[in-house]
Amino acid sequence: MATQTTIGSTIIPGLRYRDAHAAIDWLCKAFGFQKHAVYDDDEGGVAHAQLVYGGGMLMLGSVRDNEFGRRIVQPDQVGGSETQCPYVIVQDCKGHYEQAKAAGAVIVDEYAEKDYGGAGYSCRDPEGHLWSFGSYQPWSEG
Repeated sequence: MATQTTIGSTIIPGLRYRDAHAAIDWLCKAFGFQKHAVYDDDEGGVAHAQLVYGGGMLMLGSVRDNEFGRRIVQPDQVGGSETQCPYVIVQDCKGHYEQAKAAGAVIVDEYAEKDYGGAGYSCRDPEGHLWSFGSYQPWSEG
């Protein structure tokens, strides 16, 4: 098996939003992401965006009615369920929780210290995507 050398993440979650510009602004304000690249489409939406947090990245774009877009549904189309949830490692989990809550994140699992180490919480963004944040660092486990 070949070894891949990379600078950042080798797995990057990808999400779609109905109002991708508003989602980008909110994700930066509420969760602390930073814009790495934002490419607009010809219809006022986002063709592709990259947001970064530490050494991780999130890719997102506007909901589209194309071949790939038809493979993805929004949480409100399936009763708020998700089949995946980004987990983001944060240094100050309690502070991050407070910031997200103040920005209007819908908290679904309150901040708690975890038996396996670290602390964490889960929430939904304005379009219903589920997020998990925590200070647990699985790379340091041995």
